[in-house]
Amino acid sequence: MSTNALSRNDPCPCGSGKKYKKCCLGKEPALQDATAPEGQGSRTTNVHSAPSLFSKATSFHQAGKLDEAIENYRLALAIKPNFIEAYNDMGLALQRQGKLDEAIANYRMALEYKPDFAMAHNNLGLALQDQGALDTAETCFRKACSIKPDFAEAHCNLGVVQQLQNKSNEAASSYRRALAARPDLAVAHYNLGNTLRSLNKPNEAIASYQKAITFNPGYVEAYCGFGSAFRAQGYLDKAVDSYRKVLAINPDYADAHSELGVTYATQGKLSLAMDSCRKAIALKPDFAEAHSNLLFCLNYHPDLSAEAIFAEYRRWNEVHARPVLKGEVSHAHDRDPERRLRIGYVSPDLRQHSARHFIEPLLSHHDRTQVEVFAYAQVAAEDEVSARLKGYTDHWTNTVGMSDDALAQMIRRDGIDILIDLAGHTAGNRLLVFARKPAPIQMSWMGYGYTTGLEAMDCFLGDAAFTPQGCESVFSERIVRLPAFAAYRPDADMGEPGPSPVQQTGSITFGSLSRSIRINPRVIRTWAALLQRVPGSRLIINSRNLQSASQQAEMQQQFARHGTGAERLLLGYDSPPWDLLRKIDISLDCFPHNSGTTLIESLYMGVPYVTLAERPSVGRIGSSFLRNAGHPEWIAAMEAEYVDKAAALAADKERLASLRANLRGQVQASLLMDEAGFARSVETACRDLWRQWCGANR
Repeated sequence: MSTNALSRNDPCPCGSGKKYKKCCLGKEPALQDATAPEGQGSRTTNVHSAPSLFSKATSFHQAGKLDEAIENYRLALAIKPNFIEAYNDMGLALQRQGKLDEAIANYRMALEYKPDFAMAHNNLGLALQDQGALDTAETCFRKACSIKPDFAEAHCNLGVVQQLQNKSNEAASSYRRALAARPDLAVAHYNLGNTLRSLNKPNEAIASYQKAITFNPGYVEAYCGFGSAFRAQGYLDKAVDSYRKVLAINPDYADAHSELGVTYATQGKLSLAMDSCRKAIALKPDFAEAHSNLLFCLNYHPDLSAEAIFAEYRRWNEVHARPVLKGEVSHAHDRDPERRLRIGYVSPDLRQHSARHFIEPLLSHHDRTQVEVFAYAQVAAEDEVSARLKGYTDHWTNTVGMSDDALAQMIRRDGIDILIDLAGHTAGNRLLVFARKPAPIQMSWMGYGYTTGLEAMDCFLGDAAFTPQGCESVFSERIVRLPAFAAYRPDADMGEPGPSPVQQTGSITFGSLSRSIRINPRVIRTWAALLQRVPGSRLIINSRNLQSASQQAEMQQQFARHGTGAERLLLGYDSPPWDLLRKIDISLDCFPHNSGTTLIESLYMGVPYVTLAERPSVGRIGSSFLRNAGHPEWIAAMEAEYVDKAAALAADKERLASLRANLRGQVQASLLMDEAGFARSVETACRDLWRQWCGANR
């Protein structure tokens, strides 16, 4: 019997003073009429029968008076213990109060009396989902759907829990079954759009969001979905319009301000981007993602000092990370300094992503006698790259839908010795897991290129050029310098570099394969000066964000302010860019935030590049690659020197032809492609850190 029903020996709720078993057990008794005038005695009425108490409870429930509603549900159940609707609705009220165990007990009582009560199966699934019991919740939703095949909401809820378990294709099928039963269910259209977006089907996602808005014109989440889908395709103007529509409906919707900020940043409009992120944070001070987006923007700011930027990283730690680390954290690990280490990698980029060029060389060359490899993949749609990376690990866990607490607990149970973040403050990061300090040694590498700001993050992997001596004051982590901070594995289908372009065209072609956020007024001014310095030269800018005519026109206008005509510019986007690189003589790096993978791809394709060494470490990526490739002579310290070095390369056409023929071989023989050597250097660093930890924690 439910703990919510009265026992046989309790006082009867009718007010008779008798025990429940002697009075109204099994009946719907008349209760004292509370409306009887004082002094006229009492009269009996059926106003407080179980159905009327249930009706009263429902009124309280709808008014948000949950305590009163629950009390009346209990009274109704005291009179009618098999009142399944009362169990179900009291479960809903308890669930709204966050009392999940009690809610679950009520749903199960309803099902004890009526096992085919589809609504109770659905609600039980929702409560179990709130507890994180996704497998059991999925079973409940499936049961509800089997009992009532046209139960659209249950099909939709099944889709949600499948999506949380990273079963995207199954989730899409569940949403479609929901819509077959109820075509106007806006939330199912919206959820289907999110799922299709995670499956890299942006056009289909956009169609689903449009249907959601058709049935619910004020559906701000669907407009945000539009924006995200458009941004993923590079249609930034459409993305901005979508977020503005959201804010026209609800100016205080923090998520829309944050996403608008990311979109402005992608367009290179940093001031607008930072304003939007700050509005999101003001509306929702605990909005860690929006605060990370602000940090992301600050990294690219052309004028701010490293110290000013770092101060905001420390604020992120104080607001979001420090509160989740409660008290001293201990780790009961085997303190044998020479045993096999358990190393865990946490990343949203264990998939078809530019980071794979650096992650795969490390994972594939780990000495598995020395290292047991765990991967925690925040990957919504695993692909062929995921499958390949999975083969290099001993343990692979997809963490989509897993709370920070749950993932931190799993890492503790797995006994991870060294936990490595591969994302920093980029999308999909799990920094708040690191903030909980689930592993004794935690470090950040690769995916972000700068400090996390977390006091719980112990180390940052760099090298002498990427993280030069003296930059320690703008990192929260201890810097561990390797011989090279990364090793690169090229795509197999890049092909040969081909002949020197200038020998075929007679004029120099400069090129940049970078995102618009890196191309700021300082960069444009410097590139325009270079084009003026080298007569007849042209500049290719290849960026996903230059697909629209409006974005191209805006870029042309910025160059025009420095006297460079549109005829000198070739703007657009081609991917993969191998054929484009075969048309470029000299690549140009951006600053103060350097480009990344495209720089090393340029070298591999026989194309030299010039870089400007700016603030560590995002402004030293280009310097690191060049030093490790054996060409520090292309590193400039000032903008004028940058122009001089690029112009000097452009003037030596024989040198360019020689580089085209030989640069790939130089890269292949350098630290940049010494995969095994890089893996050994990481393992050596990890072993040294582990020995230090063991020595300090005996």
